[in-house]
Amino acid sequence: MKGQHDYALAEQSAEHGHSLSALLHKFSRWYELHRERELLAGLSDEALKDIGVSRADVEHEAVRPFWDDPIHK
Repeated sequence: MKGQHDYALAEQSAEHGHSLSALLHKFSRWYELHRERELLAGLSDEALKDIGVSRADVEHEAVRPFWDDPIHK
């Protein structure tokens, strides 16, 4: 019985480690989105024109909440 109990504890620990890793990855992605939106909003109109993005598009993107990730919908 002790072996089964130890296995269950190890499995729980691995699940928590995976959950923590996923959570840290999510926080990292949210920070990345926030930072990219700030940088995009700081570009000049000429730079936006070069990349084919309008100021209206940037303003729309800049007001999105940090957790609104277009890649992970």
